[in-house]
Amino acid sequence: TMCPLWRLLILLGLLPLPLAPCKQPWSGLAQAHRDNKSTLARIIAQGLIKHNAESRIQNIHFGDRLNALAQVAPGMVGWLISGRKHQQQQESSINITNMQLDYGGIQMSFHKEWFSANISLEFDLELRPPFDNNIIKMCAHMSIVVEFWLEKDEFGRRDLVIGKCDAEPSSVHVAVLTEAIPPKMKQFLHNLKDNLQEVLPQLVESQVCPLIGEILGQLDVKLLKSLIEQEAAYEPTHQESSQPSACQAGAPPS
Repeated sequence: TMCPLWRLLILLGLLPLPLAPCKQPWSGLAQAHRDNKSTLARIIAQGLIKHNAESRIQNIHFGDRLNALAQVAPGMVGWLISGRKHQQQQESSINITNMQLDYGGIQMSFHKEWFSANISLEFDLELRPPFDNNIIKMCAHMSIVVEFWLEKDEFGRRDLVIGKCDAEPSSVHVAVLTEAIPPKMKQFLHNLKDNLQEVLPQLVESQVCPLIGEILGQLDVKLLKSLIEQEAAYEPTHQESSQPSACQAGAPPS
């Protein structure tokens, strides 16, 4: 019979290698580590793709959230909402477009039976004011960090525990990409950007965090423990830093 681990890797399509005998279950993993590709990161990436994580985030609706922003900062968004009274045919809206989740850049960290995953994502925002036909383009970038560990119960059996899952505060960036902004809009956009930096992480976390918990929660705990031990042994001593995107730099695209 086929090893459970090897069957899992083949079914997920993580390692496009020929079937190997059960006496060498870790040969494929060793190859993955030589390529600096974490098997757990691949499992998470495949699961997020399977569950349409990008579509879930892109389908977030902001209709009610505009009112919520107005409550967080009275007077800053209220006048935008009030425009509906004068132009019922044109409601204000914010839509997410060009959603990009960095599946290939998921970074893993390990310490004994504790591990974390760092998942970066970026998307554009299109703001349509109720009093103007021009669409104002913005973008957002953030990294979601989720922590896990294996915890023994009173009988010595291990269970997967999901710790905190939230956006790294220093990774959250919202930038206005449209260059030609009317003077009357500049202060409003500045305030809206600050508030979106508070609201967007919560909305994204509500979509991504449950999916990651479901993906890893379906793995056998013994298999997960073996993966953690193997990956901790091969973990690189440093992570390569990528160049910041236009959104992270806060500059309009060239």
